[in-house]
Amino acid sequence: MTTMMNAVEPMELESAEDTERKYRAPALEKGLDILELLARSSSPLTTSQMAAQLGRSVSELFRMVLALEYRGYISQMSDGRDGYILTNKLFTLGIAQGTAKTLLEVALPTMKDLCRELGQSCHLVVPSGDQIVVIARQESPMDLGFSVRVGYRRRLIDTNSGALLYGFASPDVQASWLPQLSATVDLERIERFLARARRGVDQGYIQLNSDFVDGVTDFCMPVIGAQGAVAVLIIPFINIKAQSISTERVLERLMQAADKISQGLID
Repeated sequence: MTTMMNAVEPMELESAEDTERKYRAPALEKGLDILELLARSSSPLTTSQMAAQLGRSVSELFRMVLALEYRGYISQMSDGRDGYILTNKLFTLGIAQGTAKTLLEVALPTMKDLCRELGQSCHLVVPSGDQIVVIARQESPMDLGFSVRVGYRRRLIDTNSGALLYGFASPDVQASWLPQLSATVDLERIERFLARARRGVDQGYIQLNSDFVDGVTDFCMPVIGAQGAVAVLIIPFINIKAQSISTERVLERLMQAADKISQGLID
């Protein structure tokens, strides 16, 4: 019996390998490589730059880049700079169904009320691989405000909202994220990120000056689902002299809004 099983195992392995080769789709994989590369890049990339980073020739990518541009998944820069960036088409497809759509349906009315009451803008971010992505925003009703465009991405490790998402994630999710986050930064950077995440969990929120814009304070509150944080609701607070709202009031209303969205996901 043992001899028969040993004889069968290599055949099963060979069959699996044959199946994998049989169902490969090189052209599709090439297109996905381009999309994933542009999603990771913080600046536009030319076809030559894509080819160099993917280890391919320009001629291999040329038609695929044109096809992706024609179908609206990537576009050339409108300000005259060379290179391509992702459009919001993949993002739009992603939120058209499933949990993201439910989250938006629940969150948007609450976000609108929050902005109207506080006179500040707000936005909602979710994790996407090792990044955060803005999936919704509401503008301030005031003449002045600060807002972030829908579809905006940054690495989890570079953001206050990313630290909060990590801190309130389940242990399994944290374990899957940590190798990705550690791959591009040194140990000291990881330790600072983890310390910020722990402080966020202890407080229940993060209130820190923006790492990217002077004069903006990030107020970040987790939206909790069945498996930990599913999103973070953020007010990029700017001090408007015509307003007389305290930071305590901002935190109070932000917490109430995040709790309301969390409860709406459960009901």
